[in-house]
Amino acid sequence: MCGICGVLNFSGSPVLREQLEAMNAVLAHRGPDGEGVFTDGPLGLAHRRLAILDLSSAGQQPMLTEDGRLAISYNGEVYNFRELRHQLEGLGHVFRSECDTEVVLNSYVQWGAKAVERFNGMFALAIYDRRERKLFLARDRYGIKPLYYAFQNGTFFFASEQKAILHYPGFARRVDSEAVLEYFTFQNLFSDRTFLQGVRLFPAGHHATLDCAHPTDKLPFRQYWDFHFREPEHPLDENEYVEEADRLFRQAVRRQLVSDVEVGAFLSGGIDSGSIVAEASKHTRDFKTFTCGFDLHSASGLELAFDERERAEQLSYLFKTRHYEMVLKAGDMEACLPQLVRHLEEPRVGQSYPNYYAAHLASKFCTVVLAGTGGDELFAGYPWRYPRNAATQTFDEYVDSYYLFWQRLIPNSLIKKVFRPVWGSVEHVWTRDIFRDVFPKHLAPPQSPQDFINHSLYFECKTFLHGLLVVEDKLTMAHGLEARVPFLDNDLVDFAMQVPVACKLKHINSVQRIDENEPGSSMRKNTFGKQDGKIILRKCLQRHVPDDMLKAAKQGFSGPDATWFKGESIDFVRNVIFNDHSRLFEYLDRQAVRDLVREHLDGKQNRRLLIWSLLNFEQWLNEFMEAA
Repeated sequence: MCGICGVLNFSGSPVLREQLEAMNAVLAHRGPDGEGVFTDGPLGLAHRRLAILDLSSAGQQPMLTEDGRLAISYNGEVYNFRELRHQLEGLGHVFRSECDTEVVLNSYVQWGAKAVERFNGMFALAIYDRRERKLFLARDRYGIKPLYYAFQNGTFFFASEQKAILHYPGFARRVDSEAVLEYFTFQNLFSDRTFLQGVRLFPAGHHATLDCAHPTDKLPFRQYWDFHFREPEHPLDENEYVEEADRLFRQAVRRQLVSDVEVGAFLSGGIDSGSIVAEASKHTRDFKTFTCGFDLHSASGLELAFDERERAEQLSYLFKTRHYEMVLKAGDMEACLPQLVRHLEEPRVGQSYPNYYAAHLASKFCTVVLAGTGGDELFAGYPWRYPRNAATQTFDEYVDSYYLFWQRLIPNSLIKKVFRPVWGSVEHVWTRDIFRDVFPKHLAPPQSPQDFINHSLYFECKTFLHGLLVVEDKLTMAHGLEARVPFLDNDLVDFAMQVPVACKLKHINSVQRIDENEPGSSMRKNTFGKQDGKIILRKCLQRHVPDDMLKAAKQGFSGPDATWFKGESIDFVRNVIFNDHSRLFEYLDRQAVRDLVREHLDGKQNRRLLIWSLLNFEQWLNEFMEAA
């Protein structure tokens, strides 16, 4: 796990080593164990190393092939590297190290761009062919590892984080108002935009090859993989699905324990992380687990159930882990916001400051941590989200219905009013089209209720899950911590996409929609309390976690912010949102924003997600945009 960056000057002028080193230094938190720079005329690669496999100098990057033709800068872990190495040795390849980087490099030598289709893991990589003068870039199937890029003034840039690109001398910083509009509609970015104009996120499951001798301002993307949820032509018996899910789950956890440094796990009170800990603790002595809880002294009503420490402690006792906890208070959100925004680089899904503290805690004891991300998205763990009634007859009706559900911050009816200061530059943006464009044009139109649900699972994996993965990478790597996600093992994902909807969901026509501003309340009222979602996965995981854990209501990783924003944190909220000098009002209408926030402060509407997003946006402007 590492940080990578690079520069290509289409003009032919040589890359200055000191400028590349300055970009690389910005990524030091991602790789505190080593650094390296490679230049070849107008092309430069740089790397920061977090040593996980083969801690010796043999694993240093950028790494070159023995003949010096190819150079790689690689961030990630390929868990099937030993199997690939065995194949490559049979084909005549000789290895000098024990790390997966050399396996990735030689796989490219042997199979070219198709090598990425063989990788089971997470990665963002750049490989430069000195003879052909071509630069190959790729990102893993699901987008676990980030990769950003930009074209500016005849130069191409790429990096694990946007900060490295911004650090290149003369790179212009401008706010992308269209991306801000997109975010304040969905509390996420569904497109490849960032808040920085011209800086884009390389799409998951794609690769691209640049010819260094032919100037361009576009990457020639080729998609090598995509999600494909579908009903099987010949469904198996439910017990067969349970047995296979269990086998693949246990295999995935074991695969991701491979490491030359200590591995631990995040542990909430939920079944996904609990099951990972149950399996991992069988294979690791003194396995360490980490939980963040919340001070609920000022919380009331439904938020009193937000702290999951008791259930996590129960699981830790059951699986005999060495358990560590941290309790967050209202002031902790305020205290970490500058650093959190700097590392996150732009707000994404949810309120991510608890993730920041959880990673900080884990990093004191481990270098690698397992996380339960992906189980909900693959096995339908959010049953209240999926449109399921027969009245949705066409794909357009489905898009309209689902689009309205995903307006998490500002509804369409208020967009023009809220974005009045910049409306002239964004009035052409139709967020409904952004939503629709998530679905590929070749995707077959849904014909049945099961098809509509599979479309929803596809959508959530491409958007919500991707947003979670971006947050998880940024906030773990902020502390030099590698996060691994066993539920996104290739074999387990391929299996999950072919499990029938009826084996994932029940009560298909009776689930109520809920307000996700209140994650504890409506979730407990909902039929999910009767285990409506993740049926197959629950039956599989009941072999690993106690029965009462399986029956527990779904709980997001969120603090009692609705209360804190009206209580201990109210001065902080007022100092930003009711401050006439706040920079966010260069983009958002002051009165319209304050009217929405007052609804929360007056107890009329829960707008915790909007308030969190406004605080983030203001801090982002102060961090990434120079004052006028």
